[in-house]
Amino acid sequence: MLAQTGERPSFRTARVFQAPRRRVFAAFTNAERITEWFAPNGFTMPSCDIDPRPGGVFRYVFRGPDGKDYPFNGLFIEVVGNQRIVYTGKIQDDVEVDTTVNLVDRGDGMTALNVEQIFSRESASTRGAPEGWKQSLEHLDAFLSIS
Repeated sequence: MLAQTGERPSFRTARVFQAPRRRVFAAFTNAERITEWFAPNGFTMPSCDIDPRPGGVFRYVFRGPDGKDYPFNGLFIEVVGNQRIVYTGKIQDDVEVDTTVNLVDRGDGMTALNVEQIFSRESASTRGAPEGWKQSLEHLDAFLSIS
């Protein structure tokens, strides 16, 4: 469910993974890895270009079950190795989205992930974000358990 951050709709989620922080970070910053998990059920990511450094760009293309492509392009604002990723981009319907991913070492090979997204306005895409992230993070959990 979307909340309000100031005047803008926002969303937060958290999850703990049985994987070291460096592996979770690599799953977010390596094009070959991210295509394996970062899409909700029924979607794929047939194209991914990523330059994970401040000022670097990313270009993702998600393909829906109907065969339609949904591009997501943006810019990395902050990348702190194995700890934090901040990026901004545009999704469907020209909705701007600011995303912050924080990784915390929980010990014993466990990593806590916290994600916050803030949107320029509410849309069908933003209303789907909570479920999309839930499904994608389930895929990430499965990916981390076999990689």
